[in-house]
Parts: sequence; C-alpha cells; structure tokens
Amino acid sequence: MALSDLHDRLRFVLVRTSHAGNIGSAARAIRTMGFDRLTLVAPHRFPDPEATALAAGADDVLDHAAIHDDLVGGLAGATFALGLSARRRGVNLPELDPREGAAQAIAAARRGEQVALVFGNERTGLENDELARCHAMVRIPSVDDFSSLNLSQAVQVVAYELRTALLAEEPRAPAAAGLDPDEAPADAEQMERFFTHLGQALDDIEFHKGRSPTTIMLKLRKLFLRARPEPRELRILHGILADAQRMAQIAHKGD
Repeated sequence: MALSDLHDRLRFVLVRTSHAGNIGSAARAIRTMGFDRLTLVAPHRFPDPEATALAAGADDVLDHAAIHDDLVGGLAGATFALGLSARRRGVNLPELDPREGAAQAIAAARRGEQVALVFGNERTGLENDELARCHAMVRIPSVDDFSSLNLSQAVQVVAYELRTALLAEEPRAPAAAGLDPDEAPADAEQMERFFTHLGQALDDIEFHKGRSPTTIMLKLRKLFLRARPEPRELRILHGILADAQRMAQIAHKGD
C-alpha cells in the first residue's frame, strides 16, 4: 500500500487551541513528515495571520483544515483515537509511549480504519471527558521535573514516530483489502450516539439508584471502546436498549 493511502487515514486533531501560532507550527510539523490532515476543534483564533506565518509554507494544510465545534464532530468517521497527554489522568486508559502509539495507529490504518491523534489545549491538555473518547493514551516520556512540552513539539514527536514506522514497514507491508462497512469498528460518532442512548436507557430503568451516573458511564465507555463493536453489533445493542426502555415505560404506566 502506498504511503499516501495510509497518510489519508491519519488525522491530527487539535482541541481548544489557545494560540494561533501553535496551529501554524503544528501544520508545519506534520507537513514535514508527509501528513496533511489537520482537524481543529473549537480553536480560540483561526484563521489568523500568526498561524499562516508559523506554518512556514504549509498553507495547504491550513487551507484544508477541518473545523468543528466539539470533539464528537472532530472524531467523526474515526474508528481508532489516541489521546496525547503530558501527565497521567484519572481516566483509566491503556498508556503507550509514542513509538507504541505509532505502531498501533499504523496497524489500524493498514486495516482500512480512520485514525485520529488527539492533542489538547496548551495549558490544560485534554480534559478527562475528552480522553474518555479515546481508545488509549500516548504519553511522551519527558523528565518529571520539567515535563512541559510545546503543543507543536508534541505533534512533531508523534508525526516523526509515525513517519519512521511507515518507512520501516513499507517494503514488507501487504496491501489491505477494503473493509466491509459493517465489519469495521464503529466510528466515534456512532459510538457517541450509542453512549447517549445507553445513558438515557439507564436513567429510564432507574439503574443508578443513588450511585454516580458519571462514574458508571466512564466505566461503560472504557468497556465498549475496548470491545470496539461493529456497526451491526451496535444496532443490536440499540435494539436491546430500546426494548428495555419500552418495558420500563409499560411498568411505569402500570404503577
């Protein structure tokens, strides 16, 4: 499979970026490694002359950047997401170093999946609810007493690892067969619709009974993201939830 085909399946997602210059620098960073898919989620300022200046000629990346209001939109179509975080968080996700993350991202892309590399705000990084939408966390092993890494530098590290791994694998990589849409894992948007339905169903059957809905949903998110269900499996789950809601409604009427 040509490198260009794999590049088309890898996107860099910047979430709530505060400084327009970092968007430009990130565009430059991925362009030098042969990537051009940039997605911006709720950027503070964009377009902006500072972004153009620091892109240093990577104008095509900026011109074609997708812009979304929220991370659900930014992950639309992606079936595998890696969240970059400088520190360990309360979200219980598998933790990878950049090399391991690149290997898993490329393996997913070779299977025909759309892959997202997700980077958070410069000051706060990714929030827990944003990391909860990812399948694993990538942590750059910086020193403990000075772990602050500029956003575009973090993007460069990951883009470099992806590029290095792709070049090493290219001579022996088999061509990937096209995936049946029902056999590929459900994408982020489909998963989010399922999680919304799941949350509503748990409320309708009064499952929580005083327990924290947030804690339960985080654990269920982790479970289903790890399982990586196919769209047809999600349809079965939606059907089960709908029947549970219908029976709960009948029970409430009886009461």
